[in-house]
Amino acid sequence: MSLDGKLDRVVSRHEQLSDLLSKTDRSDPQEIVRLSKEYSDLNEVVMAIRNLRRLRDEINGLNEILEDAEADAEMKELAEAELLDLREHEPGAEQDLKFMLLPKDEADAKNAILEIRAGTGGDEAALFAADLFRMYQRYAENRGWKVEIMDASDTGIGGFKEIVSSISGSDVFARLKYESGVHRVQRVPETESSGRIHTSAATVAVLPEAEEVDVDIADADLRVDTYRASGPGGQSVNTTDSAIRITHLPTGIVVTQQDEKSQHKNRAKAMRVLRARLYEHQRQLIDAERAQARKSQVGSGDRSERIRTYNFPQGRVTDHRINLTLHKLERILDGEGLDELIDTLVTEDQAVRLAEDDTVDA
Repeated sequence: MSLDGKLDRVVSRHEQLSDLLSKTDRSDPQEIVRLSKEYSDLNEVVMAIRNLRRLRDEINGLNEILEDAEADAEMKELAEAELLDLREHEPGAEQDLKFMLLPKDEADAKNAILEIRAGTGGDEAALFAADLFRMYQRYAENRGWKVEIMDASDTGIGGFKEIVSSISGSDVFARLKYESGVHRVQRVPETESSGRIHTSAATVAVLPEAEEVDVDIADADLRVDTYRASGPGGQSVNTTDSAIRITHLPTGIVVTQQDEKSQHKNRAKAMRVLRARLYEHQRQLIDAERAQARKSQVGSGDRSERIRTYNFPQGRVTDHRINLTLHKLERILDGEGLDELIDTLVTEDQAVRLAEDDTVDA
């Protein structure tokens, strides 16, 4: 379908939604909410369409002046100068609209479950996992998001073998979904007396936090085990069997939770993580069907993919998916410079999807 055809379809749907909202039975609040959200989502697109069409009308009007044999020279000169300016703006307006018309990821507006696990590198990998968590924590604070630690296994020296947190706010998953994968660090550990650079790694997984309506979990599909929580070194944290292990039998996904003293609270947290993992599992099954068509997708979420290297001796961070190197390691780890990386990843992903969309249309 041509761009104009797509624009006509969007405007028509926007008008249809306006009509439906005026006629929908007020006793069906869920339908009103659904229609209102779709209508609201299209408002910005329709405004951009009107602006583009107004721009094109102005261009056509100026062309008519230039082609008019009876128009005086001064008017034609003014029309030519204005036409040049408008023509410079037209491609950008079209491109912005094409980006807006790309299919939205339904999970983009959701909160996220952030899981960070130390990989190869022993204590140094665990310390790097802690550095990554602090980076995301500061980034979240800068954007006004809320971070809640769900579960953590620390090493006792400031590192994390594993840390799971919930991040809530506006467009959390839309921003953080590109962070899934293997993050590598190159630096001299504090315990290294010879000054030799070590390479360690940590795995980051960003999952959209699912609501109960997103994932149907049958009680019969769950095995719930309780046990006594323990801290570093095996010492007892409490004297009751408050820790929870939930196994989803059909998929084999296992979630453990022991941070809370209440078994009920641990179960509630474990179910939040389980829902997120099952929701992501379903998304991956759907994505796998499109994998051949989208081999070049940026931020595929493959946790085995090495996506980024943090090189301390050179003060640089390199994102391998887009071949981008920034000599701003401290600012990135402080959360302030992370937007530059994420913005570039978002733009690249949009460009890839736009190219695929144009290929399909052709």
